[in-house]
Amino acid sequence: MENILIIGAAGQIGSELTLELRKIYGNEHVFATDLKKPAKDVSESGPWAILDVLDNKRLVHFVIRHNITQIYHLAAVLSGNAERIPIQAWNINMEGLMNILDLAKEIPEIKKIFWPSSIAVFGPTTPRTNTPQLTITEPNTVYGISKIAGERWCEYYFEKYGVDVRSIRYPGLISYKTEPGGGTTDYAVEIFYEAIRKGKYECFLEEDAYLPMMFMSDAIKATIELMEAPIEKVKIRSSYNVGGISFSPKELSCEIKKHLPNFEVSYNPDFRQKIAESWPKSIDDTVAQNDWGCKTTIQIEEMTKIMLEGVKEKLG
Repeated sequence: MENILIIGAAGQIGSELTLELRKIYGNEHVFATDLKKPAKDVSESGPWAILDVLDNKRLVHFVIRHNITQIYHLAAVLSGNAERIPIQAWNINMEGLMNILDLAKEIPEIKKIFWPSSIAVFGPTTPRTNTPQLTITEPNTVYGISKIAGERWCEYYFEKYGVDVRSIRYPGLISYKTEPGGGTTDYAVEIFYEAIRKGKYECFLEEDAYLPMMFMSDAIKATIELMEAPIEKVKIRSSYNVGGISFSPKELSCEIKKHLPNFEVSYNPDFRQKIAESWPKSIDDTVAQNDWGCKTTIQIEEMTKIMLEGVKEKLG
């Protein structure tokens, strides 16, 4: 029986991934951990604990005590916040990953690791339209630098030690269940909350700042499909491109106005606009499609409808 550890279970990805994995493996076999208590549906549906991935001794103890066989390491300082605390962000993002990789190297019972990379690994010299799997990766942000370094370490540990680590370069992720956590693509979540709360939103990106995005259900599906794929199908050991859908703040606001005609958007770009300009406008994920069948199903029209309904329900 698999016993799965989620590190960062209170975050945007972790909160939904935990619940989906519990449906598959059973509530008692998926352990949710974070530095803070996760949402009620996570904390009450199965085991959870406070765990710091930088506390290596406690991490080792936890893994051995609970016979952990898979680890999803999701804890990180995201792009916007990382620019404010660069050295601290680097230490958190890199030391956490290295602790997990070393753990998997030393404990043979750990069969698989998932670690998320990001479109932040690309930079201003990368082709921005239909960015291919293998291309120039020269990031100029703290978050991007930590992610490209992480990709190289993941591939190294697979080649050198046989650690079965798998990864996706996530685009911007959109969900109403957890509010934004400091990323450059967070406008695409904030805009829905402000539309419901105030009927207006001041966007921190320019109106034509195209970025690749993915609705959370597609991201969770892709993550689990990659982790459940036979090992011979996982041919990329740095991180897979996953495309999702691409749109601009203006296009998203127009979709919202179809449901809320009086909704108003203004634009006041901050430092995150420069980050957005260094990232792709769209992603080519042909390799992921061919290797393990990755497929995006939720488009902007359906996503907008689901988000508005979900945010309304959450805010009461």
